Amino acid sequence: MGKIARAGERDQGISHFPSRGYRIRMSIKHLPILLITSLCLLRVEADEPPKVVFLAGDEEYRSEESLPMLAKILERDYGFDTVVGFSVDEEGFVDPLESESLTMTEELKDADLLVLYLRFRRPPEEIFRNILAYFERGGPVVAFRTSTHAFRFAYDAGRDAWGYQNDPEKQHSLGGGEKIREILGQSWITHHGHFDDGKSPLTDVTVRADHEAHPILRGVEPFPAYSWLYHVDGGDHTLAGSPELLLDGRALQSNKIERGQTDEFPLTNPVAWTKSYAGSNGSEGRVFTTTLGHPYDFKDPNMRRLSIQGMLWALGREDLIPGEGVNADTVGVFDPNNSGFGEDAFKQRRKPEDFTGKEKG
Repeated sequence: MGKIARAGERDQGISHFPSRGYRIRMSIKHLPILLITSLCLLRVEADEPPKVVFLAGDEEYRSEESLPMLAKILERDYGFDTVVGFSVDEEGFVDPLESESLTMTEELKDADLLVLYLRFRRPPEEIFRNILAYFERGGPVVAFRTSTHAFRFAYDAGRDAWGYQNDPEKQHSLGGGEKIREILGQSWITHHGHFDDGKSPLTDVTVRADHEAHPILRGVEPFPAYSWLYHVDGGDHTLAGSPELLLDGRALQSNKIERGQTDEFPLTNPVAWTKSYAGSNGSEGRVFTTTLGHPYDFKDPNMRRLSIQGMLWALGREDLIPGEGVNADTVGVFDPNNSGFGEDAFKQRRKPEDFTGKEKG
């Protein structure tokens, strides 16, 4: 990966990462006074932009809308090469209810970053192998909310460590998930309750006092989140992999209070952290995980800034994050549907290109 200018910067009229290929620079190397000869040096630099693959596949939180929005920001401000995969139906329309469908995983073979927003996916073996190969080489990962339970394979699929349906009679049953916890820091445990989704914020998000200077948090202010708080740490549970905790969330409403369970499931819990994991070849990949990600969270520039800066950090490009934080303006209007389940919850009969703005290639 070559050096990338910060948004708005340019190097002598040379665009940074205009495409995933080459750039050409012509420079005058030497021009002595009164000499009639000069040397023009044509230099071709193989400066490829980072390739970021987004996988959007959850039936509750409208990742099919939020991830393309973030991808557009990366393309606009940094010239990154982005690819977004979706769950689609037989006609090619985006349908998050199609849990066995997940497109674009083949793009992971040369990806520099994987961004996950999945929930209870059950991809076929050939699709899942593409994801496994990425993890095995220790590629960096950014993960949102339900990615702590990204997969839920059949109980006899032999994929228990990635999550499986341990009780086929129960709609939300989930067992296993040790590999997800090892990579992201935690698997699914519980949350503090829905309480009229999208009508008002349910979690107060604050910056940890001892981590205010972390590059991911530059320009990020405390903000109210519509995400109900996930439990990831405390009681009988701990985060895996010595994470660096960045943000805390405090539940504004909680079903754990009425149940008398706040000792086991505290009202304050981490909602964003960094860590690393090791691939099978011993290489280590950076990980940024946040349990935030309600579609209305992404209307707040603090959430968008946190997300983009998490991606830059995971890529090892925190040098691109200015002290005041990155530009978090959306490309065009971002007006997502509210969270919710069922066919009426997501935008109907939309092709991937309707969300990404890219024609099918």
